[in-house]
Amino acid sequence: MRRRALVVTHSGREEAVAATQETLRALEAVGMTPVLALDDSVPVPLGDIEMAIVLGGDGTILRAAELTRGSGLPLLGVNLGHVGFLAESERENIAEAVRRLADGAYEVEERGTLDVEVHLPGGDEIARGWALNEAALEKSDPARMIEVVVEVDGRPLSSFGCDGVVMSTSTGSTAHAFSAGGPVVWPDVDGMILVPLSAHALFARPLVVGPSSVLAVELINRSPASAILSCDGRRRIDVPVGSRVEVRKSPIPVRLARLTPAPFTDRLVSKFGLPVEGWRGGPEAPRPYGTSIGREG
Repeated sequence: MRRRALVVTHSGREEAVAATQETLRALEAVGMTPVLALDDSVPVPLGDIEMAIVLGGDGTILRAAELTRGSGLPLLGVNLGHVGFLAESERENIAEAVRRLADGAYEVEERGTLDVEVHLPGGDEIARGWALNEAALEKSDPARMIEVVVEVDGRPLSSFGCDGVVMSTSTGSTAHAFSAGGPVVWPDVDGMILVPLSAHALFARPLVVGPSSVLAVELINRSPASAILSCDGRRRIDVPVGSRVEVRKSPIPVRLARLTPAPFTDRLVSKFGLPVEGWRGGPEAPRPYGTSIGREG
């Protein structure tokens, strides 16, 4: 039986269409059968698929993570977007990246995810979700704030009015939480981050907690507006006043294929265009990030 690889792509872009055709040819050249994920509403049988190649930006990788959740498939991201923090290779290196995958010349990096529960008013109904980057609770009415109480490990910490609260993984620290003023957390840090959005409070600082902690946000009864919980910007849950959102570490990781061991520091410098002129380094200083095939995203 021929080996099979899932191909997830951003089909609406001309560049992605060309990259998809190149990927299909590269897979056939190494003796693998490509399986295209064209319609998210139709599940793809994953039992005999070895890996997933993802063509696009971080949003497409988040889509691939949703399609493959719980399967253990490694995802290789090929960056066709602007930043592409989660991507591993660049557009011009598709054929070589496919060859490396087929030869098993890669490592797997596990990224933690979040389990999310929304306890709706009345106490009986629970809506559930999950996230690789973040679970973002945001006001549903642009003209009004929401009133929340933040809790850590079963103890109340503070209440305030705000536009929302972002709860993220270390991976998600460079996504929504970053744009809200949260800290950049290295992906090997096993923890969770909570960042209030435009909070009206003296103490509303970003928090970093350990992997066994449970974060909770209650939308208290005096809140002027309801809220919406968005998981990775893909899965939405309505959160009426009186609801309680609980976030904890999930036992199900997302597995990313890595072609080179480039450090996260180099990724930050490259993706954000950070100035490092004048750095001397040691006598065996590594080459700048991006000089080999395995440009990590």
